[in-house]
Amino acid sequence: MPPSLPPIIDTHQHLWDPEQLDLPWLKNAGPPLAGRHWAEEYRTATEGVPIAASLYMEVDADPAQKLKEAELVLKLIESDSSPTKGAILSANPGADGFRKYVDRFRNDERVKGYRQVLHGGTTPAGYCLSEKFMANCRYLGSQGKTFDLCLRTPELRDAVRLAAACPETTFVIDHCGNADPKAFFTKDDKRKVRPSHDAQRWRDDMIELAHQPNLHCKISGIVARVPNAWSSDDLRPIVEHCRETFGESRIVFGSDWPVCKMGASLKEWVAALAEIIAPWPIEAQQKLLSGNARKIYRLA
Repeated sequence: MPPSLPPIIDTHQHLWDPEQLDLPWLKNAGPPLAGRHWAEEYRTATEGVPIAASLYMEVDADPAQKLKEAELVLKLIESDSSPTKGAILSANPGADGFRKYVDRFRNDERVKGYRQVLHGGTTPAGYCLSEKFMANCRYLGSQGKTFDLCLRTPELRDAVRLAAACPETTFVIDHCGNADPKAFFTKDDKRKVRPSHDAQRWRDDMIELAHQPNLHCKISGIVARVPNAWSSDDLRPIVEHCRETFGESRIVFGSDWPVCKMGASLKEWVAALAEIIAPWPIEAQQKLLSGNARKIYRLA
């Protein structure tokens, strides 16, 4: 790990314990995601990495256990036994009862925002553009809470319309818009891989997203999709395009642990990112790794 790396705020820390929480999607997941991934395991995974704080990111638990998930994480934060200092909880702005649920956390400073998984198979295209969904996102803005967006790449421009309809709400696009590093391999690359989307379409969509001042971009998730024998150069085009489009003040780091283990360990991901941002001014590095997160998620 580079010794000069600035302190890091990890804005995308998944934690789960199958003994305490039911995650339907985890039942069919094998290594490296199966099993317990709680605070102790995260501590081991980040040993030697300068993590100053982390934000818990919801894990798509069974809908009947959303409140239990929140209680488990808030108890962890309160215990002060881990770097977890805030939570992005699960809440569906398109569902009945949304406001009643989020109102219980209205004045809870530990709850920084919410997310509803939009990239899975349970939500149709355009789901986030219903009037109910948009009105409830505006409601989050009135509470000072953020909303993280994880969209399928063909639907990225839905976020443009959503952000435009909710100008007082802060949105964060997770995982660089779910960019696939394989889309940026050169034609003469000897690794025979097929990308999940077109590179230029993604670039253009990210430019459109960046035009919305209340949209921010999370540098996360991309390492989970690398093939074998990868290097930081495979991730560089995505990171640099996000920086160029959103600017140095609207990008934040997220480990996406333990999902990142599908491509690399957390340490390997951080080391690769360190290589990519090494030429950046130190102020820009600090903004990406901690400064912007403090502002976007209101961290002390």
